[in-house]
Amino acid sequence: MRATYMYGPGDVRVEEAREPRIVDPTDALVRVTLTCVCGSDLHPYHSMAVTDEGVPMGHEFLGVVEETGSEVTGLKKGDFVVSPWAFADNTCAICRDGFQTACPRGGWYGTGGVGGAQAEAVRVPQASGTLVKIPGDADVALLPSLLTLSDVYLTGYHAAHMGGVSAGKTVTVIGDGAVGLSAVLASGRMGAERIILMGRHRTRTDLGREWGATEVVAERGEEGVARVMELTGGEGSHVVLEAVGLMPAYEQAYGVVRPGGIISRVGVPQYEEAPVGVGSLFGKNAGLTGGPAPVRAYIDAAVPDVLEGRIEPGRVFDAEVTLDEVADAYRRMDTRANLKVLVRP
Repeated sequence: MRATYMYGPGDVRVEEAREPRIVDPTDALVRVTLTCVCGSDLHPYHSMAVTDEGVPMGHEFLGVVEETGSEVTGLKKGDFVVSPWAFADNTCAICRDGFQTACPRGGWYGTGGVGGAQAEAVRVPQASGTLVKIPGDADVALLPSLLTLSDVYLTGYHAAHMGGVSAGKTVTVIGDGAVGLSAVLASGRMGAERIILMGRHRTRTDLGREWGATEVVAERGEEGVARVMELTGGEGSHVVLEAVGLMPAYEQAYGVVRPGGIISRVGVPQYEEAPVGVGSLFGKNAGLTGGPAPVRAYIDAAVPDVLEGRIEPGRVFDAEVTLDEVADAYRRMDTRANLKVLVRP
């Protein structure tokens, strides 16, 4: 089969790979129907160490079950499924608390001997707890939106959920990538009174406005903070959703959060140390939350929203390539020529 590997910064290759096979009785094999490139894939695209082996890439997919291990229940060959970007048993105490990305029997695609999803097929550990069946006769026009439930839309939803977005609140979303726009969409559905989107790419912020952003702030850094504070009468935002993962975005976040507010981060942090003291969080009595989105906790409720037309998060996809063209998809997203690229194996 064909699969995507990254060998170093900017070095993405599609190569022949061994077909996945059942390793553990809780595994399933899935033939991939749709996958995509994630904004988080661009972090290693910029900075990973060069390797001779290559790292399997991709963690979002829809597909058809081809085979199941002897302990897999609730799934059979031919089922059409969506997979969360992280696998989990969905039965342990941590999963029952709604944090499947911390499941002690869970893990990540592309690591620990598990292949990536930017491929023709993938092995899914803990398949019974991970894979969610969707109707096989779903309108093909809805498939991109169903794919966003694997990660991007529900990561934006997780940011809003953890931030406590609700009616009457002012929300600032930092980042106009696919996750930031998804956070705008989720915040609107949660009843936010005002949504300020910090981004400067017009085609993206226009979609953000369609999804509920009431204002757009193109300025960055201190100028961006000053503009948000001006818009909020000097008070700042009740909730700040940070969807970038870089230190300047975090600095903007604590600059615009109001006293007693919450910063919710879902952009993968590219730093370990960050200000939390008097001049950032402590002095404002501000809270910090967020983390790797446990999308499995939200998928069951989100599938009907897509199938019944209440949301169309698949609009974040603005280009499509074949698997053999996936390196070009990385380049397009890295240069911001495209927002998010769909990949059809």
